[in-house]
Amino acid sequence: MQPAAGSLMRPVAVTLLALLVAGCGFQLRGAPPVSSALQPLAVNCAANVPEQLCNGVQEQLELGRIELKAAAEADFVLKIRNFSQDRRASAITVRAAADEITLRHAVDIEVITADNIPLIEPARLTSSETFRYDESNVLAKQREEDDLQQKLYDRLAQQIIFRLAPIDEERIERMRREAEEARSEDPEPSS
Repeated sequence: MQPAAGSLMRPVAVTLLALLVAGCGFQLRGAPPVSSALQPLAVNCAANVPEQLCNGVQEQLELGRIELKAAAEADFVLKIRNFSQDRRASAITVRAAADEITLRHAVDIEVITADNIPLIEPARLTSSETFRYDESNVLAKQREEDDLQQKLYDRLAQQIIFRLAPIDEERIERMRREAEEARSEDPEPSS
């Protein structure tokens, strides 16, 4: 009878573990949850922001069950601007050839309310990765570089989500009050 009881316990234990992981809010990509106070949210990517980065941010927000809308219909707008990328030799061989290459991506983000109250002031986010370069195996290294480019897009998307995570209803209300106080203290410019 012992073996039968042991074989029954294994599926039960696996099921319980699955329920525990599902119930605790586990997220596959490791991104913190974005508050539902930030919805509906528009993601506004500038023309120079790669589609992979913009799509990565939107996918992570959708996984977090954040309602995405067009900017005209949203209460909040996430602006992603000024994407730049850099590719440099970070180590040189004795023959003056690149031995290591460093890739760096950077982007500016900002979050504002529909009535132009900044929730996240413009901030620059960066991500970089270094890889060994082999002149004799250029095709394989190009594939590796393409994979690293995607990894950098994914990291930037995660950084953006991490910046959104602390914005909750209380913080939004506090920032609205502060903006209103600043407006009331600031006299209108005379004509």
